[in-house]
Amino acid sequence: MPANELRKDYILDRWVVIASQRRRRPSDFVAGVRMHVGGGLCPFCPGNEHLTPPATLLYVFEDGELKKARDEDGNRRRDWIVRCIPNLYPAFMPPESGAAQSPRIEHHYVSMDALGYHEVLVESPNHDEHPGVARISQLTLVINALRDRYSFFMGKDYVRYVSIFRNHGASAGASLSHAHSQIIATPIIPSILGEEMAASEKYYEERGRCIFCEIIDMEARSERFIWENDRFIVFAPWAPTNPFEFWIFPKRHQSTILELTEDEIRRLAEALKVSLGGLRSLLNDPPYNYGFHMVPEKYYHWHVEVYPKLAIWAGFEKSTGIYINTMPPEEAARSLREAFKKEEELI
Repeated sequence: MPANELRKDYILDRWVVIASQRRRRPSDFVAGVRMHVGGGLCPFCPGNEHLTPPATLLYVFEDGELKKARDEDGNRRRDWIVRCIPNLYPAFMPPESGAAQSPRIEHHYVSMDALGYHEVLVESPNHDEHPGVARISQLTLVINALRDRYSFFMGKDYVRYVSIFRNHGASAGASLSHAHSQIIATPIIPSILGEEMAASEKYYEERGRCIFCEIIDMEARSERFIWENDRFIVFAPWAPTNPFEFWIFPKRHQSTILELTEDEIRRLAEALKVSLGGLRSLLNDPPYNYGFHMVPEKYYHWHVEVYPKLAIWAGFEKSTGIYINTMPPEEAARSLREAFKKEEELI
């Protein structure tokens, strides 16, 4: 049996133990019984719009055409296809004055107001239309709605970063099972993104090329490759912190989803459906999180990172920042590759 191995992330100062001697089979990660999140009345289902704040963005069909709208005058529209609403319990809120601010510093105490936005994007009127089973046409609408809100938030002078993420399953942080994503706009750049930016900029200045483009080229030929279409590629990263973690990259260099063409939007929808559907079928619909990494700089390459929640980070991980992963990414990629292929055949 091969020895355990310490691996460093491509560009982050983050180490992972690939614990091959503690390796597990995909079936070892499958939960016997899946717990459904929430119960009773769903506030995201059509007819229950009064249970949420007014929508900041609606996609609706009027006269046979897709149009954008919003809730106004206290009314709630029920004929929506995609609905974006403020979070009832926001972590970040817009300032009353609309102005940016500097941190407050007093000795070792640094603080600032949590300015920004926190919204929920309800992905479909259908309660169970999660990305792995959703229609491609519906996923393209979700991507376009995310683009609309990302553009709006990044236009505010007090917003420096916009996080788009999804929590699926109770143990992954989802409080409701209706298909939805979240968007949080913050006045700071998170540390992981800051590290990625710094490394990407340095590499671009020294080599004249995107470091992630180079990583894509390498992983396309590696045993961690999982799936691709003509616009996107999916692979297991070299040093994943989570079992069965995988990343989705556009093949064409672009810094945010605002640069996607119409064809690329559809192909991204296909990539999400195949990859999340494959994960669902392989591991019996496991809990997971995913997050978009995007920075509007020419040297940065946006991507989606998918983290199945199949392990518990305990004392060692929390006290050292070094993670133990019992599923080598090469083995995970082999299993995911087969599952994704079967999922693609169903489209």
